[in-house]
Amino acid sequence: MKRKVFILFIGLILVMGISLFVGRYPRPFFTPLRLVMQDELARTLILQIRLPRLVAAALLGASLALSGYIFQTVFSNPIADGGVLGVNQAAGFGAALAIITGGYSFAQVQGSALFFGILSIVMVFFLSKFIKTENAIINQIFAGIAISAIFSSGIGIVKYMADPLQELPNIVFWLLGDLSSITWGRLLPVIPQIVIGIIVLYAMRWRVNALALDENVAFSLGAGKKRETYFVLVMAVLLTASVISYAGLVGWIGLIIPNITRTIFGTTGQKAIPATLMIGAMYAVICDTLARTLIPGEIPLGIFTALIGAVLMVILVGFGKIRIKD
Repeated sequence: MKRKVFILFIGLILVMGISLFVGRYPRPFFTPLRLVMQDELARTLILQIRLPRLVAAALLGASLALSGYIFQTVFSNPIADGGVLGVNQAAGFGAALAIITGGYSFAQVQGSALFFGILSIVMVFFLSKFIKTENAIINQIFAGIAISAIFSSGIGIVKYMADPLQELPNIVFWLLGDLSSITWGRLLPVIPQIVIGIIVLYAMRWRVNALALDENVAFSLGAGKKRETYFVLVMAVLLTASVISYAGLVGWIGLIIPNITRTIFGTTGQKAIPATLMIGAMYAVICDTLARTLIPGEIPLGIFTALIGAVLMVILVGFGKIRIKD
């Protein structure tokens, strides 16, 4: 197991290293290190534009993948993620609301995204109690769909109210998901809480699986189910809302990566969580590299993660790797 995780870590370093030198300047597609050392503009481009974007993509992928793993484990639902449960839409609504009511303050956007993200999970828990089907997972899916629709409608209303020249373009940014405007100044303030969230959930990897068990069984294993469940969910929402605050609505990472990880590494948290972090980071870095290099312009990152994620989902379902049990 340690060997597999080490290989993933080396793979992540290689992917990030290659991505750093992939671009259209000073040479198309790939720039040798030798040429970078000779060109001051190329060094500035790599250190001030590509590097913060690369770090942002890696943190985005790792955070959304880990959050998706937590949602799927706690809800015992292999298709639960921030999008299915309405967290992404709620956080996007919070960000859009902050844009039209508070200007474009990064702290306000981030705080509003976090508040509405947590609110969406509370609403899913509450609403699923009133949906009467024979399957608790289906209850959660129905509740998540309803909450997603509510906040998606809210985003539509906010867009209608926004200034079409200044506020509306910024809101569209959240809906597409994009890292083209990332700078060190915008990324650095949010890194500490992302790192803390990842470290806390990583440290609890031995206990995460117990939270999916019956409450009495979890208690017998030393896990205070309700208290710890709420805590890890808040941490997962914190990660989701934090990356949405700078990247916008980037979907499918939290849905597909945990399922791939469980297929390869099994369902045990202490094995799957480290792999989930690294595979998620690699996936986001690869998608963002493709998004910024395939055409002279730029394709929004959210389009790539959804397109590739949907194909992978069909493959996993087709081979019976994702199953919803009664």
